Amino acid sequence: MNCDELVEVVTDYLEDRLAPDMRLRFEAHIRECPGCDNYLDQIRLLTYLAPMTRERTLTGLAERLLPAFRDWRSAHQPG
Repeated sequence: MNCDELVEVVTDYLEDRLAPDMRLRFEAHIRECPGCDNYLDQIRLLTYLAPMTRERTLTGLAERLLPAFRDWRSAHQPG
C-alpha cells in the first residue's frame, strides 16, 4: 500500500470496514511510514472531535478536511 491508497481507506480502517488483507497492508504501511502514522493520528483526533461539529459522520468531516491535509502535506515535504 502506498500513501495515496492509505488516505483513501483511512476512514474505513477506523470504522473497521476493511477486509482483513487490506487491514494488514494498511497496518504494515503505518509501521513503515511516519507521515502516514501521523496522518492516522490526526484522523483519530478528528473522530474524537467530530461529535462537537455540525458534521453527522466521520466520512463527511473527513471529506471536508482531507483537501486541507493534502495541501499541508504538499507544503511541508522536502523540496
